[in-house]
Amino acid sequence: MGLTIAQKIIKAHLVEGEMIAGQEIALRMDQTLTQDATGTMAYLEFEAIGIPRVRTELSVAYIDHNTLQSGFENADDHRYIQSVAKKHGIRFSRPGNGICHQVHLERFGKPGKTLIGSDSHTPTGGGIGMLAFGAGGMDVAVAMGGGAYYITMPKMIKVNLTGKLSPWVSAKDVSLEILRILSVKGGVGYIIEWGGEGVSTLSVPERATITNMGTELGATTSIFPSDEVTRAFLAAQGREEDYIALSSDPDAVYDRVIDINLSELEPLLACPHSPDNIKSARELSHIKVDQVCIGSCTNSSLRDMLRVAAILKGKKIDDSVSLSVSPGSKQVLTMLADCGALSDIIASGARVLECACGPCIGMGFSPNSAGVSLRTFNRNFEGRSGTRDGQVYLVSPEVAAVAALTGYITDPRTMGDYPEITMPEEFLINDTAVLLPADEAEAVDVEILRGPNIKPLPDAYPLTDTIKAPLTLKVGDNITTDHIMPAGAKILPYRSNIPYLSKFCFAVCDESFSERAKAAGNSIIVGGVNYGQGSSREHAALVPLYLGVRAVVAKSFARIHVANLINAGILPLTFANPEDYDKVTQGDELEMTGLIEALDTGKATLKNLTSGVEIALVCQFSQRQKDMLLAGGLLKYTAK
Repeated sequence: MGLTIAQKIIKAHLVEGEMIAGQEIALRMDQTLTQDATGTMAYLEFEAIGIPRVRTELSVAYIDHNTLQSGFENADDHRYIQSVAKKHGIRFSRPGNGICHQVHLERFGKPGKTLIGSDSHTPTGGGIGMLAFGAGGMDVAVAMGGGAYYITMPKMIKVNLTGKLSPWVSAKDVSLEILRILSVKGGVGYIIEWGGEGVSTLSVPERATITNMGTELGATTSIFPSDEVTRAFLAAQGREEDYIALSSDPDAVYDRVIDINLSELEPLLACPHSPDNIKSARELSHIKVDQVCIGSCTNSSLRDMLRVAAILKGKKIDDSVSLSVSPGSKQVLTMLADCGALSDIIASGARVLECACGPCIGMGFSPNSAGVSLRTFNRNFEGRSGTRDGQVYLVSPEVAAVAALTGYITDPRTMGDYPEITMPEEFLINDTAVLLPADEAEAVDVEILRGPNIKPLPDAYPLTDTIKAPLTLKVGDNITTDHIMPAGAKILPYRSNIPYLSKFCFAVCDESFSERAKAAGNSIIVGGVNYGQGSSREHAALVPLYLGVRAVVAKSFARIHVANLINAGILPLTFANPEDYDKVTQGDELEMTGLIEALDTGKATLKNLTSGVEIALVCQFSQRQKDMLLAGGLLKYTAK
């Protein structure tokens, strides 16, 4: 039986376990990346491990999230990360050099390599044939130290592409179509491999848009073949020597095959407040638009920006619309300026923002009250834009640019001929904004620079046989990490200060939760389906840990978040019968006993001391996860 592309890379990097779906495996990581919203914690954790220098082929620290300097906090974090990178053998991508995933694709991504990043959209690297995973900072810290990355061996979905995209239809529409088919939880437990004759019609940046959005499916990762299109992209970046061919075997077996005819797709939108709430542009043409944001790690490549510039050229945006454009990297911005496309964008009335994540994480450019904002981003969770009642739609660059001109959601196919663009055969190469680390001899004298906002990690607890605590919060389905630990310009500067950050925990759901949890001392949270979807931010586990949360019981968990809970020493359990979710109420006193034995049996019992009801729970973990919980989380386990 042949192997899929992902299985070939897994086989070449397998450290422990067998390639049997559902079993835990350990993989050697070739590369790591961090960004500054999660990076400070990741490097504090790496320091705690005590290894003097990273043991990967390549590790890069990017500054792309917290780039608004409204106080000393962000600047201090950046200074800390830069000093850690210099001392410990990590390359440092300076603020303004670009968004981690865009820059990594341009300058560092290699087909056939493994990559782990402290950002959930690290699977963007799958567009170039990497096996790339988003993870919590602790997992990245361990990988930097030479440790393996543990996952459950995924099943395989193949998406078979035929045909070719029609004018005004783009890779973003492919992403939205697969979200329409699978939903935000339909990819959980799977690697999604894109194949078929239609793949050859898609450029590497287009493929990266699709693998980027695979994160919203809950998939472990997504991957494209490495072919002549990949070779041409790497050659244009001056890196043809990094090319290897990668394809699945003809007799590879997939657990599910999905067929998508690119020729039949039309411009789509994800409506508020979920990436899988899909409708067509033609259905929504009556909706007035207040704001348009173009950029993010999903759609900020040179190809995307040239297309936007061509649509805007010689025109002016509607008087009622505010338009921002954020190129994905310094390379993209410079090449836009050199060819005149940047002037076309500016002349239209757009505001050009820094090469950074910016509005995607609520870092500036929030919409007006209840404003309709069309964004070429990957998430439209409630409140993520920085405006609690903002109505955010996810769209392609084409739909975004046309809406900025008309003032309404508009099917771009009504705009006449699709403007042609010409991609350069060679990209501008200037890596001066990527600082190299000190060599090993010099690194001894490098001082780590810590600001006053950088606080120690919260202490984790070894699992006890009994947990008796109140149910301090009960939430519904599809609770995201943005619900648990919001982003935004007011909060992100405190990512390295867990005590202060705790004030905002679950504020989107219940502003009183933080104080209530502190008063309780120890507590339990109950959630619904797909609890913890979205970002890889481990703060969504570390902050509840700080607030005394000892266990989370849910109908089901998102992959990265359940790993982060275990890493933090918080016990994640699921209802044996999902309807038992209705048998607990916020404020109930709950008790679980015999938990040490439950780790072996896989079964636990939750007693609702308030009502007298007993509820069966599932308590199934790998041996390594059991040991981590008994030790008090990943760092204590690693230290042992």
